[in-house]
Amino acid sequence: MQKSRIVVERINRLPVTQQYVELVERKGLGHPDYIIDSACEYASVALSKYYLDNFGQILHHNLDKGLLVGGRSNVWFGGGVIEEPINILIAGRATTRLSTPSGEVEVPYRELIEDAVKKFIRENFRFLDPEKHVVVDMKIRMGSTDLRKIVNSSDEVPRANDTSYGVGYAPLSPLEKLVYETERRINSRSFKGRVPESGEDCKVMGLRLGKRYVITVADSIIASLTPDPDHYQAVKEEIREEVFKTAESVLKGVEYEDVEVYVNTADKPEEGIFYLTLTGTSAESGDDGNTGRGNRANGLITPNRQMSLEATAGKNVRSHVGKIYNIIARQMAERIYQEIGRVDEVYVRILSQIGRPITKPLIISIQYTALDNLDEKSFAYEAAEIAKDQIRRITELEKLVLEQKVMLF
Repeated sequence: MQKSRIVVERINRLPVTQQYVELVERKGLGHPDYIIDSACEYASVALSKYYLDNFGQILHHNLDKGLLVGGRSNVWFGGGVIEEPINILIAGRATTRLSTPSGEVEVPYRELIEDAVKKFIRENFRFLDPEKHVVVDMKIRMGSTDLRKIVNSSDEVPRANDTSYGVGYAPLSPLEKLVYETERRINSRSFKGRVPESGEDCKVMGLRLGKRYVITVADSIIASLTPDPDHYQAVKEEIREEVFKTAESVLKGVEYEDVEVYVNTADKPEEGIFYLTLTGTSAESGDDGNTGRGNRANGLITPNRQMSLEATAGKNVRSHVGKIYNIIARQMAERIYQEIGRVDEVYVRILSQIGRPITKPLIISIQYTALDNLDEKSFAYEAAEIAKDQIRRITELEKLVLEQKVMLF
C-alpha cells in the first residue's frame, strides 16, 4: 500500500510580522488576470457539471491556459466608446467526445464554455456587457490517452494527474488582512451603492515598513458617471477614506505608527491623465491577462511567504493536485494554527506523484516557527493528526468547489 510521509519540523525563520519590510498584493475582481482566472474557472465548473449530469463523473479536462487580450477604448469625462472588444481565449484539454454503449457522444463544450464566461461577466460587472464588449474564443483539444485513463478511472479515490505541490500558511499578517479587506470593501455592493463611480478593476498593493503601513490603490473610475476632474478627485477621496476606515477596523489591537493611502498615483491632472474607463476594467484598453498570474489560493500575492506558482483556476477539481493541494494546504495550516496554537506561523507543503491516489501524497511537510518553549513532540503529533484528517476528507472539496464555496484566488 502506498503510504504518505508526514514531516513536522521547527524552522529557524523570523516571522513575517517581525520582518522590517513586508509586501502584499491583491488583484481585484475586475483586474484582467482575475477576469481570465474566473473565466477559466467558470468554464471548468460548467464542464464538470455537464460531465456529472451526463456521465456520472467529472471527466478529464484542464482549462488553465487562458489569455485575455485587452480591447481598445476612447474615454473622456462623461462618456466614451469601445473601439475594439476584449478577447478572452480559453485554452486547454477536455473530453470533447466519449464512446458509450449507445455510440459516440459529442460534448457541446464550446457552448458550455462561452455561456459560462459570459455568466461570470454578467454576475460581476455593472458596465461590461458580455455581448457587446467581449469576444469569447477557445482552443480545446482532447487530452493524451494515458492522462484520460488516469483521470477517468473508476477508482473510488481519484489518482493525481500531475506531479505537483500545494502550499498554504497561517495566520494572515495584519498587512495581508488589510490588503484583502481593502479590495473586498471597495468592490462590495455597499460601497458601489455609495460610490458607483468606483470600477471593479481595483488593485491593492500593501507595504509595511516596520510599524508604518502604506497602501496603494488603483481603481478604474467609471467615465460615464464622472463629469469632470473635480468629481474625479472627490471619488478618489471617497476611496481613500474607505481604506482608512478599513485600516482602522483591521488594525485594531495592532501596534502601528501610521497608515498612508494613495489612490491612482499615475494621475497627472495638469497633463489630462486620469484613470478613466467605460466598463470598469483596464482590460478594455490598457492591460491584458494570463491565467495564473493573479492571486494565489488564499486571494493574495505574498513574496514574504512560501508560495506555489500553480494556477488553481480552470484545473480539474477531481484529480488535479495543483488545485486540490493548494486548497488543502491552506486549510491544514489554518486548522493547525487555530486548533493547536502555541506557534507563530505554520507552513504546509503537500507533494503529489502522478498516478498516486490523491489521498496519499508523496509527502506532507509541516513547518512552524515558535519563539517560546514548546512541547515539540506533542505539537508534531497533533499537527500530523489534523493533516491525516484533512487528507481523508479531500474528496469533499469537489462539491464545495463546484458550488463556488471555496476561495481559489
